[in-house]
Order: sequence, then structure tokens, then C-alpha cells
Amino acid sequence: MAVGQLSQNELNEIYAFAVDLGRKAGDLLMERVEQRISGGEGDSHKFEEKDNAVDIVTQTDEGEQPSSKNDTKSDLRWRTDFLPDVEVFIRNAIQSKYPSHQFLGEETYAKGQSRDYLIDEQPTWCIDPLDGTVNYTHLFPMFCISIGFIVAHRPVIGVIYAPFTDQLFSACSGRGAWLNEKRRLPLVRNPIPPMPANAPSQCIFSCEWGKDRRDIPDGNMHRKIESFVNMAAEIGGRDGKGGMVHGMRSLGSATLDLAYVAMGTFDIWWEGGCWEWDVAAGIAILLEAGGLVTTANPPENPDTAEIEDVRLGSRLYLAIRPAGPSTTETGRESQERTVREVWRRVRQLSYARPGA
Repeated sequence: MAVGQLSQNELNEIYAFAVDLGRKAGDLLMERVEQRISGGEGDSHKFEEKDNAVDIVTQTDEGEQPSSKNDTKSDLRWRTDFLPDVEVFIRNAIQSKYPSHQFLGEETYAKGQSRDYLIDEQPTWCIDPLDGTVNYTHLFPMFCISIGFIVAHRPVIGVIYAPFTDQLFSACSGRGAWLNEKRRLPLVRNPIPPMPANAPSQCIFSCEWGKDRRDIPDGNMHRKIESFVNMAAEIGGRDGKGGMVHGMRSLGSATLDLAYVAMGTFDIWWEGGCWEWDVAAGIAILLEAGGLVTTANPPENPDTAEIEDVRLGSRLYLAIRPAGPSTTETGRESQERTVREVWRRVRQLSYARPGA
């Protein structure tokens, strides 16, 4: 299946390159992990807080030393001096192999002045060199390399490699989605189960607290908390909004959240505030596995609103796992029913950005 001006053979080649690149970048992360475990890093376990105490960038991400130390509360800067520069490694490899392709990485974007949506029709690599940075600094194993390849705004190749657990999620348009290149996603396939008839009840609901921790009445954090409680509360509770999900999970990595939805382990993922590099690879994998991705924000009338495909730069995401048919619904119908039930229980989030 050709995508844009790229043939299937070209996509296959790019896919193989991306898988190899993801593993190599993951090895760089694990080299530093091994140094920390063995006690070989001395007192250099430091990090930079970009906007607040949970918005961290390490030297692993970008490698460049700051020109000066800013010790204000909102921008406290610390650095890990010896971590490999993963984004530079990935960018150099891509530019050497595919010089005509565009590149968007989290750390290079963060250094720019614009917050516009920069992806256009051209083939574009969208990279997060370390998703789950807080996890990484605490040696919680849910961190990963995320490599997405986008053509005409559509993620068509995704590679997510979690090196601590040695989990490689990957997908190429037309070739399926895979775990460690041998188990096709979703994992339960005989047949793929439909969404529960009373979803979100009986579902695993995945969500993140996010980086916006401002204690503002009716701000994003308060709206998320209200939404979480609605999803968790007993059926009939919360003025009828109780969803009584089986469980709620926060991996600390949006990229891995999406991978676990593609795997079928999570049924629902709801989030606001993510950027393109947080989701590009995961969306490619989830869509190829048969999942659905739309906007997190509920419309005025959830019963009748059209369920549109997600806009990559929107920063608002609701994902539903792959689903098979039941005796009364197609898989897609059960996914859309679940979307509407989630919309009835969650609040509008505000993560505006220019150009999207």
C-alpha cells in the first residue's frame, strides 16, 4: 500500500531502518542506566526542571550545556553531564540516510521560539528521544524511545522501544502492528473481543496527571481529577456519571500508554497536553492494530456528534483499543459507543496551541 509519494517498498525500508534505530537509541539509554545501577556515576545524578518539578529534561535528551544557571522556582536547571545525546544521535542517523526528510524532535522544538504545528505534507520524522523522563530519573522501567514517521499529517510508521523491559512496539502501514516483531497486536485475536456492552465499566482506563499542576479552581488539573473520579465511581454515582472502570493506570509515558492500548491491555486512554512527539509513534501503532483515536474533549451533544479522526497537533486525545464484532455491533460501532460514554463522563480540557 503506497502512502503519498512513497511506495510500499520504500515504506518497508524506512520501517526496518526505524526499528534498528530505535533499538540502538535504547541501548544508549541503557548504558547510562547500567552506570547508575553499578554506582559509576558519582554525584552526577542531576536533571533540569523545564517548567516545574515534574517537567524534566535530562542531558540524555539534548546533550547541550545551558549557557547560564537559572535558579528561579519555575525554571530550576540541573544537568546530567554524562548522558548520551540521544536526539542528536537519532537526527544524525536520519539525516544521513534520508536527507530529504524533515525532522521534528522534542528538544530541538523546545529550544525554538514558535509553538506552531510544524508538520506539513512532506515526509517527517517525529521523535521523542526519551518519553517518561521522570520514570527514567527514578529508574521506574516505563520509559522509551519514540520514533514516528508521518506523511501528509498521517503517522504511518511507529517504533516504541522500552529498553529496560526490552519491549519493542512497531507498525508500518499495511503490515500490521507488532510486539517484539513476533506477536501481532492486539494480543488477544481469536477473536478480538468487542468493547464491553456497558463500557467504560469492565474497562482499564489509562490516564496521566500531566505537567500542568497549577492549583487553579476549574483548571486542567481539577478537571482531570473530576473526570478520573467520574470514571472510577460506582454505577449510578456522581449524578449518573459513575463509570466503575475495572482499574485506572498511569504509566508516566503517553507513548507507552498508546502502545498498551494497541496491545489491548488498556481499553481506553484519555489525555490532554501531549505534543506530536508524545503520540505520533503510538497513534501509528494503535491505528494499524485497529484502534480508534479521536479528541479528548466532549462535544456539546455526545449522542449525535460526529466522531472525527484525531488531529495530530490538537494536544487532546481519546484512544480506544482494537475491538471485534459482537452479535449486535461491529467492532467500530462498539468503539464509537465507548467514545460517547467516555465523553459523557469527562470534562473539557484547555491545551490550546497556535497553528493547530
